[in-house]
Amino acid sequence: MKPDIEELRKKYIENPPEGMTSEDIRHMSEDDLLDMDYFLNEDDPFDDLFGEEGFYIF
Repeated sequence: MKPDIEELRKKYIENPPEGMTSEDIRHMSEDDLLDMDYFLNEDDPFDDLFGEEGFYIF
């Protein structure tokens, strides 16, 4: 595993997100771990800025 992945895995094993256990984290693939980290640390996952600016179709 890459060193960054090891650090992430250790971080989430020591303090798993709500609804997960450290055992779940141990068995996650690298891609799943990176996806989980991305979504847990994204500013606002539901803010897609739709209609804020740009092209409009009426």
